[in-house]
Amino acid sequence: MRPSFTIAGHGLTATFTDLGAVLHDLRLDGHAPPLVLGLADLDHYPQHSNYMGATAGRYANRIANGRFQIDGTAHQADTNFRDRHLLHGGADGTGRQVWDMVEQGDDHIRFAIDLADGHMGFPGAMRVEATYRCDPGACLRVDYTATTDAPTLCNFAHHSYWTLDGQPTVADHVLSVDADRYTPVNDDLIPTGVEPVEGTAYDFRAGRGLAQPGLLDHNLCLSDGRVPLREVGRLWSTVSGVEMRIATTEPGLQVYDGAGLNTQVPGLEGRVYRAHAGVALEPQIWPDAPNHDDFPDAVLRPGETYHQTTTFTFSKG
Repeated sequence: MRPSFTIAGHGLTATFTDLGAVLHDLRLDGHAPPLVLGLADLDHYPQHSNYMGATAGRYANRIANGRFQIDGTAHQADTNFRDRHLLHGGADGTGRQVWDMVEQGDDHIRFAIDLADGHMGFPGAMRVEATYRCDPGACLRVDYTATTDAPTLCNFAHHSYWTLDGQPTVADHVLSVDADRYTPVNDDLIPTGVEPVEGTAYDFRAGRGLAQPGLLDHNLCLSDGRVPLREVGRLWSTVSGVEMRIATTEPGLQVYDGAGLNTQVPGLEGRVYRAHAGVALEPQIWPDAPNHDDFPDAVLRPGETYHQTTTFTFSKG
């Protein structure tokens, strides 16, 4: 049986497991339903989780054909998405590996993992740490750090599916994101460039309901590179009055509306997760960045330390 670890403080209670450094459950004082999707049985995560609560990497999101170059050297990564492209670090990415739990306190926990040179086709041995903390103001803080012994790609993302009202879908949720550009995609969900959100279904600047037709699985461009922590958006439920504010250092926010969810095992509190049961909001570098000169740089070099901070802050009106 997979181990479970719980931290609590400042109005939040969070439960984790070591597979994927997964956030398994998150509760807000005064609000009964869970705030994230999770599986009732931790042993079901390897086959049924759809990355629920996982740390996706070492390159979150997609790389076209799994191919990229660093300093003129070509590399071929695993192609686990439609047998053509890399997704979330490959079939054995960090979201599917067992991490070491290296530190736990009342209100914080830290996981670590060592990735071998050549793992999933990526160069460089890498040390990665994921720290979760319950901060004042009902804030869940997520910090990722990484180092490498050779130039490599480094792009991690927290992949919880959020649900703020306990309803079967997120149809009553409204999302706002401070992004005036997005990356349109082809039929394989690979970016084709950068376009303004103005006049498109990807303009969330004034707030937009998630009950929209079609698949939403797109990167919203927050900046051209990593910046100091700043608030980038919020999600709220018109049913429960629960609001989540998102702040991050990352240049992109992948928004996936859960259209493909169809979980065959029980979720938290026995729920059955079908299409749109939760929405994933993944702070990260833009997808396929290594193959676009005008996208943010995703290369980590020896002597450098990758550091991402993302916070999710909750309130109930």
